[in-house]
Amino acid sequence: MTRRKEEEERERQEHELTEQIARKAKRRLDARRHDASAVWFWLGMFGLVGWSVAVPTVIGTAIGVWIDQRIPGDPSWTLTLMLVGVAVGIVVAWRWVREESGHGR
Repeated sequence: MTRRKEEEERERQEHELTEQIARKAKRRLDARRHDASAVWFWLGMFGLVGWSVAVPTVIGTAIGVWIDQRIPGDPSWTLTLMLVGVAVGIVVAWRWVREESGHGR
């Protein structure tokens, strides 16, 4: 009789543990789904998009200034490479947002 009670107790404990694990897993999955639409996620994405555009623009402008100083002439390399940097930055930012929002998969 005591052996049977021990088995029942062990089964009850296993069942409680299984339920506890299932609750934690559900909570973790819900948090992941909720994080994708959280304000902080999109604020971070906004900052990332800004840097994704700013860095190529600054690099393009710097290279353009360097070329204009070395080779003076009619086409403004500063303006041209700045616009190329903006275009590259927009493409990089667009791809990053698309991938992070789940549409790029």
